[in-house]
Amino acid sequence: MKVSQHLWFEKDMEAAVGFYTSLIPGSAIEWTTTIPAETPSGPAGSVKIASFTLGDQRYMAIEAGPLDPFNHSFSIMVECDTQAEIDRLWDALKDGGATEQCGWLRDRWGLSWQICPKGLGALMKDPDRAKAKRVTEAMLKMVKLDIAALQAAARG
Repeated sequence: MKVSQHLWFEKDMEAAVGFYTSLIPGSAIEWTTTIPAETPSGPAGSVKIASFTLGDQRYMAIEAGPLDPFNHSFSIMVECDTQAEIDRLWDALKDGGATEQCGWLRDRWGLSWQICPKGLGALMKDPDRAKAKRVTEAMLKMVKLDIAALQAAARG
């Protein structure tokens, strides 16, 4: 059995997939093609599809015109080892998009991303609930997440 996330783009799927795979180490476009038959979205050849990986995750994408826009019910979460990685991804993905609270942003295609430090989940579920609360409260005040500030909150 194979499980993949599937993304529906109104337009510019190839640009988006190329951009995403250029940002995340270990990523690649496996293939792209067009659907060789007429579909509800258009004539033969007008609908594009692609298979790609982002890090260790498999994705499929389709460019088939407007349907439902991306929303917060699906996001791609990237856990980063360093603040430099967070900063690099944040700056690239927010270009033409919009930033949001708690490490969330929308890219220029409307796809939601969460750019987080590795270990944030462990801090938020720490058995020391006062520590977990301090980290969570600090994170809730941030837009782009700051590893040093989160660690400082953990220390109290």
